[in-house]
Amino acid sequence: MKTRLTEHAGIEVPLICGAMYPCSNPELVAAASEAGGIGIVQPLALTYVHGYDFRQGIRAIKSLTDKPIGLNALIEKSSKKYHELMVEWVDIAIEEGVRFFVTSLGKPDWVVEKAHSVGGFVYHDVTERKWARKGIDSGVDGLIAVNNRAGGHAGELSAAHLLEETLDLGLPVVCAGGVGASEDFIRAMGMGYEGVQMGTAFIATLECTATAHYKNAIVRATEDDIVMTERMSGVPVSVINTPFIQKLGLKAGPIERRMLRGGRSKHLMRTIYALKSFWQLRRAFHDKTGKQDYWQAGKSVSGIGAIESVSSLVGRYSAALEEENAAERG
Repeated sequence: MKTRLTEHAGIEVPLICGAMYPCSNPELVAAASEAGGIGIVQPLALTYVHGYDFRQGIRAIKSLTDKPIGLNALIEKSSKKYHELMVEWVDIAIEEGVRFFVTSLGKPDWVVEKAHSVGGFVYHDVTERKWARKGIDSGVDGLIAVNNRAGGHAGELSAAHLLEETLDLGLPVVCAGGVGASEDFIRAMGMGYEGVQMGTAFIATLECTATAHYKNAIVRATEDDIVMTERMSGVPVSVINTPFIQKLGLKAGPIERRMLRGGRSKHLMRTIYALKSFWQLRRAFHDKTGKQDYWQAGKSVSGIGAIESVSSLVGRYSAALEEENAAERG
């Protein structure tokens, strides 16, 4: 099925393996692209979790597939040093042939300028119409609509409501959240989305280097096991409700809440949360005992019933889409 996403990304199946910290290891990113979708590099995961120099990491992925790959650019500017590093990573990615970018948490105008100068495309994460308009003002080529069933930093709106808020803006819209089975994929495409971004389902694959404890927890979980915690970044994040999460708690404490309401103190508190979670998630990702059960996941877990290869996962979705299209043609 050809959509504007498949044309922009240069792919066969309108399916994005979303960037995930800490789960986006090079083998997973490459496998998603090789299977016909597109894998998105998460630069912090590539360098700080999986131990690659950024340029060498991109080259390692490209040695595993000659299909297009993308880069996630987290563009918030609360840290000057981090922003400078992200600019460097974007420049290196372009030098290494990356032409598809997913931006989030900021104004993507500078990424758009760099990508468009080499014929690339930029899709921007949004959770409501006002952020979509800001992305459009910056010149983005598409929108990734993060709904209330997504893993990580989920939105507040349903997939249907979010599509209603963004479809008339004229750009291709990609559904992010709640897709864990081929039926979910078909439903999203039937609603009018031009592609789907998944994360949780790709963690439960053979190519992902997450621990067996993490993958099995995804397979066993139902959507009722997914909770939102503020203790990761100061804003709600979707995680599996494990003993670690129960001990950590879901709400920020009174001092933290007071700091999160302020201006400068809000950025300080979020930085503290982010640094703490950065190391906790990294430890949990590598922990073979399963005791560090700090695992992000979305409500799409309800459709994930087994650990499988990426080629099997993407192949099932592609076959389901072909079958649906054939049925519509009669």
